[in-house]
Amino acid sequence: MRDGVMLCQGGDMTTAVAARAIDLYKIYGSGDSEVRALDGVTLDIGAGEFTAIMGPSGSGKSTLMHCLAALDTPTSGDVQIGETRLSRLRDKALTTLRREQVGFVFQAFNLVPTLSARENILLPLSLAGSKPDQAWFDTVVDSVGLRDRLGHRPSQMSGGQQQRVACARALVSKPSIVFADEPTGNLDSTSSAEVLAFLRRSVDEFGQTIVMVTHDAVAASYCDRVVFLADGRVVDEIRDPDRDQILAHMTALQTAAAAPREERTA
Repeated sequence: MRDGVMLCQGGDMTTAVAARAIDLYKIYGSGDSEVRALDGVTLDIGAGEFTAIMGPSGSGKSTLMHCLAALDTPTSGDVQIGETRLSRLRDKALTTLRREQVGFVFQAFNLVPTLSARENILLPLSLAGSKPDQAWFDTVVDSVGLRDRLGHRPSQMSGGQQQRVACARALVSKPSIVFADEPTGNLDSTSSAEVLAFLRRSVDEFGQTIVMVTHDAVAASYCDRVVFLADGRVVDEIRDPDRDQILAHMTALQTAAAAPREERTA
């Protein structure tokens, strides 16, 4: 750690770490019915990077994101956001951390239908009793191209515009890290590209850290790094990925996942 920032040494590079999973297990059931959604995951999330988490259905990617985002509690192991170990926090402190340090973008947008775009964007700050930084609000709104939609309610906006409102809401409180769960899953290709371009820009221009769960190779190709899970474990990763590389990795993982379990564990 240097100047209060976690560091990760890799090759010749030292990268600041925004979040860290430490030997995470998430186990459901017991005995013959036991399911290990996470099976000893250790992973560093680089600060100022766009990271995708991918894997076959049931690989544990959503469970990992929920544990990293303090939305779920692991059976064992720990999560660290910045310098804070989540296992050491009581419920009130966890709520404060989620509100002040973590942003969320969900597949279903999760906007309040009776509020305008402006009110939805500012909702986290309103709930916290905080005043917005007007200059930053203006920067975020202009970056997502919503200036002429601020008075509109969700029902008056397209799906892509609603998701851009959700992205702006995630960034307006200047979180340490943003978690995006299939953020383009309900969008057409044009709207998806707009949302992904904004997320990419928020990393490149604002230094934001973003972790995105996705099954879409095109979406993942916008990222700096793709981490692959299978059977609750990190099994591979690639940096500076392109669509074809991602598809090749996913095809291999899906083929392995389709094999009988005894063959995969032999």
